[in-house]
Amino acid sequence: MMNFKQGISALATAAALLCGTFAQAEGTLRIGMTAADIPLTTGQTDQGGEGMRFMGYTVYDSLIEWDLTSADKPSVLIPGLATDWSVGEDQLTWTFTLREGVTFHDGSPFTAEVAVWNLDKLLDDASAQYDSRQAAQGKSRIPAVASYRAVDDLTLEITTKTPDATLPYQLAWILMSSKANWESLDKNWEKVAASPSGTGPWKLTEFVPRERAVLVPNDAYWDNSRIPQLDEMVLIPLPEPNARAAALMSGQVDWIEAPAPDTIPAMEGNGFVVSSNAYPHNWTWHLSRLEGSPWNDIRVRKAANMAIDRESMKPLLGGLMIPAKGFLPPGSQWFGNPTFDPSYDLDAAKALMEEAGFGPNNHLEVKALISPSGSGQMLPLPMNEFVQQSLAEIWIDVDFMVVEWNQMINLWRAGAADPAVEGAQSINFTYFIQDPFTGLIRHLDRNLIAPNGTNWGHYTDPEMQALFDKIKTTFDPVEQDAVLKATHEKYVNDALFLFVTHDVAPRALSPRVKGFVQAQNWYQNFSSITME
Repeated sequence: MMNFKQGISALATAAALLCGTFAQAEGTLRIGMTAADIPLTTGQTDQGGEGMRFMGYTVYDSLIEWDLTSADKPSVLIPGLATDWSVGEDQLTWTFTLREGVTFHDGSPFTAEVAVWNLDKLLDDASAQYDSRQAAQGKSRIPAVASYRAVDDLTLEITTKTPDATLPYQLAWILMSSKANWESLDKNWEKVAASPSGTGPWKLTEFVPRERAVLVPNDAYWDNSRIPQLDEMVLIPLPEPNARAAALMSGQVDWIEAPAPDTIPAMEGNGFVVSSNAYPHNWTWHLSRLEGSPWNDIRVRKAANMAIDRESMKPLLGGLMIPAKGFLPPGSQWFGNPTFDPSYDLDAAKALMEEAGFGPNNHLEVKALISPSGSGQMLPLPMNEFVQQSLAEIWIDVDFMVVEWNQMINLWRAGAADPAVEGAQSINFTYFIQDPFTGLIRHLDRNLIAPNGTNWGHYTDPEMQALFDKIKTTFDPVEQDAVLKATHEKYVNDALFLFVTHDVAPRALSPRVKGFVQAQNWYQNFSSITME
């Protein structure tokens, strides 16, 4: 039988082939991503949160951004390409003052007219620049937007369909591409993909699909504190966890996302640094609420939640997890005081299943969509096997449909009723839960039932809808917090998801990597990093 060192050696050879022959120059940081391909480069990235992390907030900027400078406190919104914003008395009309003097990598200016052009590329399918690939990533992020116009070069006006206090959070997802670059490249997004132009702190200089992307500093970046200190940063797709570990330990890369827990002791023993931090993330099963779904029975939902021994999952993840008590982490300011406790209680879970009509001689069969890797998915295959074995204890037999991560995202957007999901009643999906909209509203809003949004399970409930409406119309932060607590309490009390765990975003770094501050965020600031 092959031992661990032999396994790493064999994987190192495979990793070297995957990484190509890219030699390390001084000042170069090479990163092994969990994604199987380079994220979409044209502006609105694919590959989930990892795509935004490495190809979004590097090459591009949004009107409103996240403060990624602190490891000690949750990130908050800060000015980006907009220096300030406000909503009018009608609670519909928002005015954004744009940053003066910002230019794209191609030298063209960023203006309100260009911002309008970027919104059209996502929302107006009749516009020349409309791009279905980018729209698939960005349209669902800004459901509040009804219309928009350039008031003058540095003033953008956006009108929402209804009052919506979450608009600033929504706009943090929307990245600005260069109109001039698109025009110079024959108005062809495929050509733009090879030579994109944003306003961000990094420029893309080399792009080989499924192999690598090379980023270099934008020395003319508008924020001097975020001009990168590295000479270049190389992104390498390495979706298999052990291959990532082998690539790091053999010197093929300097940084890997989501190291396999069983490789961490060897990494630390060889001087590699494992960095982690709490961040707004959960690892769940999103449940179908279509007619006929077994998850429509609250007894089954609660039983499934009480069948998971989350503490026993910790060794599988090297302790790098926070057991879930709900959709939001236990320390969230919006957690509230739910009455249902989704803690491990096998006897209570079995009693609920028997009450629902199931037992040793009458098993419940469910089908779940899962992926072998992906942004925020942690270790999806062994974790889902753990869940499968746990649910089997209460007579729930799980059949998996395994698909590649980007296809998983497409099926998530398509929704539980789409034929492509082949009747799956569950989808294992990790979520960015940092703000009211992406954290709570978008998953269960009846107006966002897939494919019109990301309510994958087609859930609808008048009480929940009233809470969502109240969040959007409560502009006072303290009052809004109280509504958010009540909303999360309903999430938990109704056991609306299979709550499993929260990630702590582990990544392993070469000791040569210096200056990295791991923010409590899906995204990170790479500009402060140096290589010794």
